[in-house]
Amino acid sequence: MKYAETHEWIEANEGKGRVGISIHAQKELGEIVYVELPKVGQEVKAGEEVAVLESTKAAADIYSPVSGKITAINERVKKDPSLMNTFPEGEGYLFEVTLTQPEELEALTSKDEYHQWIVQSTR
Repeated sequence: MKYAETHEWIEANEGKGRVGISIHAQKELGEIVYVELPKVGQEVKAGEEVAVLESTKAAADIYSPVSGKITAINERVKKDPSLMNTFPEGEGYLFEVTLTQPEELEALTSKDEYHQWIVQSTR
């Protein structure tokens, strides 16, 4: 998994990726109660808003960590947003994307780097 500073993660393999939010982001948002997902076939650019999450605390924009084409959304999360509260870095993923610029993955951080950044930014 690779992480963006905006708290999204991507698990990429062979030019395709699965995207969601980090555990840290979920904890900051609180209980997620509504998810607005992108449309299948939508072209996205790295850093572009692609989804909206609503929690009992606030609404949050979700950004694509990479450029590409949305190939699938997580229908389970659409029907049951609570999956994001329980498994934000697994079954609670948001969408799948075919990467058009795989080199953008190099700009993202590893899990260890992301966690170190979180610790430093919360001091």
